[in-house]
Amino acid sequence: MERPPATYQVNGAAIRTRRKELGMGLAECAVAAGISRAYLDQLELGQRRHPRPPIYAALRTALCVTDDSLLDTEDQLSKE
Repeated sequence: MERPPATYQVNGAAIRTRRKELGMGLAECAVAAGISRAYLDQLELGQRRHPRPPIYAALRTALCVTDDSLLDTEDQLSKE
């Protein structure tokens, strides 16, 4: 059984786009994900890019995402 990564590299623009598609404000989304508004803002702006698995899972749940569309796939591919 594979262990989850220590952190996930997220794409801030994808997070922001999905949040806006759902008509959610920054504060509303942060509350739904159980994180601070400032932290979510930093993720969206790319100032922070590596949330731990529980936070990544909470973001996916808050944004109703079931795939890996919030991940920064370009950076992941360059590491392989």
